[in-house]
Amino acid sequence: MARASCIIAAGVTLLATNATAQNRPCQLELLNVDRTGIYVNVAPGVTNYFAGGNVRMKCRGQNVKLFADSVASYQGTLVQFIGHFRYDDGKDQVSSDFGTYYKDNERWEARGNVDYQNLKDGSQLKGPSADYYRRIKGTRELEELYADQRPTLTIAARDSAGRLAEPYIIVGDRVRMKGEDLMWAGGTVTIDRSDLRGRGDSLQMDTGKAGAGALIRHAAIRRAAQDSFALAGKRIDFSLVRKELTGIVGRDSATLTSKDFDLSGDAISLALEARTVKQTLAWGTVQKPRALSDDYEVRGDSIAIDTPKETLKELRSFRHAWVGFKPDSAKGERDWLAGEAIVASFGQRSTPSGSKSQLQRLEATQSARSFYRIAQGDKPGARPSINYSTADKIVLTLQPGDSVKVEKVEMTGHVEGTHLQPKAPPADTTRPKKP
Repeated sequence: MARASCIIAAGVTLLATNATAQNRPCQLELLNVDRTGIYVNVAPGVTNYFAGGNVRMKCRGQNVKLFADSVASYQGTLVQFIGHFRYDDGKDQVSSDFGTYYKDNERWEARGNVDYQNLKDGSQLKGPSADYYRRIKGTRELEELYADQRPTLTIAARDSAGRLAEPYIIVGDRVRMKGEDLMWAGGTVTIDRSDLRGRGDSLQMDTGKAGAGALIRHAAIRRAAQDSFALAGKRIDFSLVRKELTGIVGRDSATLTSKDFDLSGDAISLALEARTVKQTLAWGTVQKPRALSDDYEVRGDSIAIDTPKETLKELRSFRHAWVGFKPDSAKGERDWLAGEAIVASFGQRSTPSGSKSQLQRLEATQSARSFYRIAQGDKPGARPSINYSTADKIVLTLQPGDSVKVEKVEMTGHVEGTHLQPKAPPADTTRPKKP
């Protein structure tokens, strides 16, 4: 056994995570083997060693333990661990069916039912294959892990009080990790939690001080909760605090679907607090922001929407702001209000399925303009009167319980307006007069 330890320790270096062990090689020391090993001299001074039966090893002078059914050392440059391999250093645990160590580039391969667990933060990786490159002072400052064949990565998260929270489950064709905080995934990537689902062609994430990540190409994030939403774009950036989502930004032809409206623009940003959306921003030059609901449409160079406690409270549109009401049934035209800035205020009304946001007030400032039509009785086919007005400020108050009908119009500043009354149709002179 002593001779075997010397053969294996000759130049062999393995995975180690504590600061001291990372700076020096791990010399394997054979602690137990049930069956006598076999020595094969392949050249003068070069020997291969094979042994089996409850193999136990450790890194000399370090808290690193290794277990396997059998072991094979080839010329001290390659070591294979066959059957029920397990690695344990008190901080990380790795198990697999088969393991191989290559001395030339300090690479460790795990094959078959790979299970890596970080005992420090609770993260875990499972898959059929993984390669590990240990940290080497002056050469490789951070350890690296590569896994392919669609491994599953579980990233632990913590709540605002520092307690363990629900983790993120990441799956991709390929996964790469560097150090404790950096990770990349490529090839039909998914990231899931009970209330959140993300999709993209690739994913990058820094869960450390940077607290940032991105889904790239065909990116989408869907949230399933009371304030459910679906955000899509060619790229989605997100920010994290203690691995908890605090912000999401969809870029390049972004779209957002929510219970209150559909939104589009070059970019759409969501600010989250306690896993709920408290504010939504949209902006763009190529694709101007546009919000659409059942009762109204909003446009502008930028749009801001406040939803504290998952409730729609206020919507603001800036530069070339425009709000159109529900189209009429005849020609599909909208009454509208425009200005350089528009503020829409909302309340809540009860419905059989729960509460619903109700538009209550609209205020347009800076070159405010309004266009609306007034129906002339209930006679079918009757043409409405038309009103067009300009002012420094225009305020519309909607009827309670109705997001379409205007109850009051207030205009201040330089007010001008035009009111057109439909002309009564001329009498039909071709029809004979009644006697």
